Order: sequence, then structure tokens, then C-alpha cells
Amino acid sequence: MIKIGLLSDTHGWWDDKYATYFEPCDEIWHAGDIGSTSVADKLAAIKPLRAVYGNIDGQELRQMFPRFAHFTIEQVKVMMTHIGGYPGHYEPGIRKELLTAHPNLFITGHSHILRIMYDKQFNCLYINPGAAGQYGFHQVRTLVRFTIDNDSIKDPEIIEMR
Repeated sequence: MIKIGLLSDTHGWWDDKYATYFEPCDEIWHAGDIGSTSVADKLAAIKPLRAVYGNIDGQELRQMFPRFAHFTIEQVKVMMTHIGGYPGHYEPGIRKELLTAHPNLFITGHSHILRIMYDKQFNCLYINPGAAGQYGFHQVRTLVRFTIDNDSIKDPEIIEMR
């Protein structure tokens, strides 16, 4: 069993509460628009970090992290990218990537809109953690925590940061 802390769209913003909220987690995942290497370094100092770069991320972050991350945790196949759309409204090219990868869990960021939903067409759980940074139209900064246990994704927690 592994506990995941998930965030996106920090846009270079650091909040010390990230460390508090992610302390019980085994790993931290960032779904892009990190905004600065210092944010990535601070997250990695808390727990092991997996991340993808986003559209605002510069060359240094693009060299550190991929556009698409494909990995398996326990028995769950994960696909993570920054700009993905959402079930029924995926960005061009994402459908093909989903058909090729067959993930059980698809994670995106970019929209600043928190969504957790099951995609029946691709037989996977979709999570967008919303935005954890200050920049953007969102009113509330959000993080997500969840657990992966063998082939199950469970116990999702939405954390609203004010």
C-alpha cells in the first residue's frame, strides 16, 4: 500500500503547508506547471517526487521531467501529463496515448479545475488535482491525497488550501 500526494499548477508558488499535507504520503506527484526548480527541489526534499513538465515550465524543468510519465505502482498503471483534457473532452493526441498505454489511472493538470471521475470508455480513473498555486482564475487552491493498494485506487481526499 502506498499513499500519494498529488498537486498541479503551482506556477512557482511555494506554500509550507505542502510539507504538512504531504507528510503522511509515500510519494508526491506533480502534474505540471511547476514553475521553478526550487518548488520541485522543496517537494523532493519532503518525499520522492514524480512529475511532468507543463506548458509554462522552462528548459531546466523540461530536462528534469518528461511530458508524459508512464509507470506502475503496486498493480496500477499510471499515465500522467499536464495538458490532457478530461473524459469526453480529451486534448488531441491524448486518446491515442490512452489507447496505447491502457492506464488504470490518468492524471492531468492545466485546467485549474479539480476533477475526479471514472472514464468508462478507457476503463480508468481520471484525476486533475486543480491548482495549488496562487496564479490563475481558481478561487481555492487544492491538493489531492489517495492510496494505491495492489490494484485498487482508494481513499481520495480533497484538501482545500485557503
